[in-house]
Amino acid sequence: MLQTWRWFGENDSVSINDLYQVGVESVVTALHHIPTGDVWQAAEISKRVDLITAAATGNRRPLPWGVVESLPVSEDIKKQSGDWRLHIANYKESLRNIAAAGIKVVCYNFMPVLDWTRTDLAFRLPSGATCMRFGLTDFAIFDICILNRKGAEEDYPQATVEAAKHRFQQISETAKQNLVRNIVFGLPGAAEHFSLEDIKLHLAEYAGIGAAQLRANLVDFLEMVAPVAQDLGMRLCCHPDDPPVPLMGLPRIMSTEADYRHILDAVDLPANGITLCSGSLGARPDNDLPGMMERLGDRVHFLHLRNVQRESNNIFGSFHEAEHLAGDTDMIALVKAVLKEEARRTKNGRADFSIPFRPDHGQNILDDHTKNTQPGYPAIGRLKGLAELRGAMFALSHID
Repeated sequence: MLQTWRWFGENDSVSINDLYQVGVESVVTALHHIPTGDVWQAAEISKRVDLITAAATGNRRPLPWGVVESLPVSEDIKKQSGDWRLHIANYKESLRNIAAAGIKVVCYNFMPVLDWTRTDLAFRLPSGATCMRFGLTDFAIFDICILNRKGAEEDYPQATVEAAKHRFQQISETAKQNLVRNIVFGLPGAAEHFSLEDIKLHLAEYAGIGAAQLRANLVDFLEMVAPVAQDLGMRLCCHPDDPPVPLMGLPRIMSTEADYRHILDAVDLPANGITLCSGSLGARPDNDLPGMMERLGDRVHFLHLRNVQRESNNIFGSFHEAEHLAGDTDMIALVKAVLKEEARRTKNGRADFSIPFRPDHGQNILDDHTKNTQPGYPAIGRLKGLAELRGAMFALSHID
């Protein structure tokens, strides 16, 4: 298991020097400043590589840029509208430039309009730590009472609708503004942050695009870009929906094992693979993460190892980010399944026998509370998670 760390570039409060102290083996980053749909030019990629390697002073071995997260897929591609064909051509060109820099793994997602969605970015736990949380009632407040989306009430249990309306009348204007800001925070590290009007416009553009159509558009995208990645010796890996349920009337099509099996079978190339995010998928009680690793492992190209604590047994329910070994996913069983897959790859002579993983998200603890970090990406909280995962990995690797 290749230990990696997500880095958001020069403005990240966690520096590349910090990554050397953490002891990771590779960096996960992206060119967040480049508008979605544009080409990642070779010169821009080289600048990021130089930033990473510049910290390799003295006896330090330079950290490689091992995984791109993410090379974003434009809304035009997802909808097959506007400049989508140009964006496909640009995506292919970006892949060629990324491959020329020696980077072989590219993570992306196909979530319409919003990336990950949370209602609270600093939910306080009894321990004093803070974490991100998705609260169903709070999200219903946003959808029904603030966004005023037509037909929104039909997407929630009646008890949730009533609770949302009641709470909306009780909370302050500041609390309402904070809720909106949290939900529309957008892609972490990206320049694009949506306003309410932006979301309404995007929702209108998706009218008539159901799950079947969005899934067909994803397959079309993969049929065009996966062969390019295959020829370049690259591995594409689709990140699951987060949360793994439809939101605001928008379809979510990468939420279950069946969803992944569909796209793997539809575009049956080794380059077409999976980012197995145990936190995103683990928010649904019907997702078996160790089993998914066992059954889909040969196409898992990247791992996000984090845990969530579900607050109900409902498929569409509240949850919060847990400690890496303490949530609802059996992380020990998942790591064991990963090591089993790596052993199989080694036996079969696969060059990609070591699967890159990163400790995804983390609770803010200790000095994390005093630093302005990306939500979910504190230094100490993630380091704690990585230490726990290392312990599990090393212990399990010594068991016959």
